[in-house]
Amino acid sequence: MHSKKGSQYRFKAKIFNALSDPVRLEIVEFLRGGEKCVCEIVPYVDLIQPVVSRHLKILKDCGLLKYRKEGNRRLYSITDDRIFEIIDAVGSDLVDALSKHVIEQIV
Repeated sequence: MHSKKGSQYRFKAKIFNALSDPVRLEIVEFLRGGEKCVCEIVPYVDLIQPVVSRHLKILKDCGLLKYRKEGNRRLYSITDDRIFEIIDAVGSDLVDALSKHVIEQIV
């Protein structure tokens, strides 16, 4: 595999891996509404703070999130709104079509 192309594929895979977790998708969707403090994200996803922080780190490490400090609070936001185009592309029509295909393969 060509090294530049290979590294692009690896980075894309890292992004898709970060988005593959339902909790992380929920966090990203919550941040669609704008910058949020961890103290707002924790009750929204109904998980304890250390677990939420782990998910935020994964999203931050692949470049999907950024944060800024305000006093002792960390405020998270999406680095590039184009990520929502990718998420939105997997709409209910595509999910239904893929689900139907999986069911047909089983039967």
